[in-house]
Amino acid sequence: MPRFSIIVPVFKVRGFLRECLDSVLTQSFTDIEVIAVDDCSPDHCGAIIDEYAAADPRAHAVHLPENAGLGGARNAGVTHATGDYLLFLDSDDSYTPGALAAIDERLRLTSDPDVLVFDHVRTHWWGSGGRSMTADLLASAGTDTFDILGSPQYLHLFLVAWNKAYRRDFFTGHGFTYRKGLYEDAPVTYQALVSARRIGCLDRVCVEYRQRRQGAITRTPGRKHFDIFPQYAGIFAFLDEHPELDAARPLLFERMINHFLTTLPNTERVPAEDRGDFYRTVVEFHRRYKPAGFTPPYDRYRLQWRLTATSPYAVFRAVSALQSVGTAALRKKQRLRKTVTRKAKRTFTRVQRTRPLDPNLAVYSAFSHRGPLGDPAAVHQAAGVVAPHVRPVWVVHPDFVDRMPEGVDFVLPDTPAYHRVMSRATYFFNNVNWAPGLVKREGQIHVQTHRGTPLKHMGIDLLGRPAALHHLNVRAQLWRSDRWDYSLVSGRHAERAWESAYPCHFTSLPTGAPRNDVLVTGDPLRGVAVRRRLGIPDGRTVVLYAPTPRDHRKWYDPRLDFERLARATGPAVTLLVRLHPQYARAAVRGLQLRDLERRGLLVDVTDEPSVEDVMLASDALVTDYSALMFDYACLDRPIVVHADDWEVFQVTRGTYFDLLATPPGHVTTSTAQLADLLVSGTWRDERSAALRAAFRARFCEYDDGNAAARVVSLVMLGQEYPPPPIPQQDPGRRRDAAPSGLTKSTR
Repeated sequence: MPRFSIIVPVFKVRGFLRECLDSVLTQSFTDIEVIAVDDCSPDHCGAIIDEYAAADPRAHAVHLPENAGLGGARNAGVTHATGDYLLFLDSDDSYTPGALAAIDERLRLTSDPDVLVFDHVRTHWWGSGGRSMTADLLASAGTDTFDILGSPQYLHLFLVAWNKAYRRDFFTGHGFTYRKGLYEDAPVTYQALVSARRIGCLDRVCVEYRQRRQGAITRTPGRKHFDIFPQYAGIFAFLDEHPELDAARPLLFERMINHFLTTLPNTERVPAEDRGDFYRTVVEFHRRYKPAGFTPPYDRYRLQWRLTATSPYAVFRAVSALQSVGTAALRKKQRLRKTVTRKAKRTFTRVQRTRPLDPNLAVYSAFSHRGPLGDPAAVHQAAGVVAPHVRPVWVVHPDFVDRMPEGVDFVLPDTPAYHRVMSRATYFFNNVNWAPGLVKREGQIHVQTHRGTPLKHMGIDLLGRPAALHHLNVRAQLWRSDRWDYSLVSGRHAERAWESAYPCHFTSLPTGAPRNDVLVTGDPLRGVAVRRRLGIPDGRTVVLYAPTPRDHRKWYDPRLDFERLARATGPAVTLLVRLHPQYARAAVRGLQLRDLERRGLLVDVTDEPSVEDVMLASDALVTDYSALMFDYACLDRPIVVHADDWEVFQVTRGTYFDLLATPPGHVTTSTAQLADLLVSGTWRDERSAALRAAFRARFCEYDDGNAAARVVSLVMLGQEYPPPPIPQQDPGRRRDAAPSGLTKSTR
């Protein structure tokens, strides 16, 4: 008897069916049976499921003699099921990798509850969206189980069949069946939830819910949407047969009326000419099923709730229209208030700019106001020693105020304090551009620290690459870069690349990267402390994986099979995964990453503020084309380049040199190759060390551990600082100012 019986109703989904079935049959968890039910589909879907049944003994094809609808097809599948648990999957959706293993693990942790609910992600034709609105509700359950009367908030979970696993003897023992028509999920879902004694949750995305561009019946207006009424009538008929569940009546009544009120104004469901009839049926259901003493919930439909009990449709429609007018008026008032506020701020800022600059005031920001991080943080720390008379002030977004160390002064963006500081400060340090509205005054000095040595093209070098230029205004970028006085570089390659990307009036300072000082000098105790904070057992080999974004992909597309890599390397290796900040909300973080993290084989460090911390905690770096490789070379630890799409990346983004010709270590192009490299120990052999040494000599020539102090001495004090050991200059290389000169170039 298999663990899972997965029932797939099939009707007019030829374009999606193979992807759906493959997502089930290629799961790492194999103790399953797949029951594909052909509901008399006219598009040869029956032949496809026969093909799969012939190729895999776990797949079974069921052909119905006549069309039974989605609910009927599911019911037919249940009669053929033999597994411990029933799962339903619509044939245009698919399972995410590792989903069934995660479901089985959670079922065992919760001692096989009656129902387990898991998460999903909506997948549009242009890419995947974020997690469901109830993700936090699923997470709050943890590994506990509950019943609905004790935790009624779980009736708000997504009302579908395919986000749940039902224990088969519970499902069939209660005689649950799907009714004909639309909204067939409602009766079974609610009946099962109120009947279950033990419900569990899994806060993991297990289903990719396809949002079809067209053809979905739920998005086709018409009288079919009146099916919602007999479906809910069936729920209350079920309650009549089970008086022991009477306590659930108010909960289900509230859910029913809420569902009606959200369906009524939906233009993709109820046509305007049918809304009067729909509303009158809502009123009828309200009067027929309202429990004694019921009080409407306090939500955005509170007034409509009261109207459904007493008023005709004309009154309901008029009140709804008035609410819309009131909402529009409130928005207009808010816009007017914002306009007045902006004018007041501009006046305040103009006054501040008439006051003299403060020669002992420096402003810092990093990563769009995320707190003391990167190069600006290293410069700030060095200035406290080398130039203690210069007062530091950080610009910090409200979301990151809790990161500010005690005693460090800061201002919030676009506040009076912010405009006062920005108007009067002399020194500005940032690793991104300041806001477009910032007016640079005569005498103010802007230092651009950058966020790494560039491999991929930047600035005007992106012209002619449409994917990379999407949502990027190069003209505006150049205008803001014209405010730079100094550009910090780690080597001659970085100097040439930044001057090519941003042909502006700045001077390149060969100081090295301040953020890399700690990597050059080393801090083993800091690395050990980070490992302990992350819960990494002693003796583990720690590999940091840090990929870079792909401009031709809107959403994060994993380049590695994390589960396969973790299985291959075993418990001796812990993988630290650090996705790019723009992928902080990527769905994959709720998929394999979370599962492997729970098993102790992987740690998702995407949210770790300091990338220097995770580098110090690691034994090796695996990356594709991230600038992190240049920083990591300063640690003199092994680097592996995973370049499975190098040719595509070169075409879509462009690079300043051929990485594969001069890599900082071994190169892999598949998960299997990378796993073999790590298991065999080849990742840290003599060839790896030689490649890394040549790479560091070429690209990190100014990084000597004194970059931050050098920047403070040159910029704030106008004094010489022992220069880094600069190799012989290229014959064609030019510099418009010596390292100690603080006069801007006029390129």
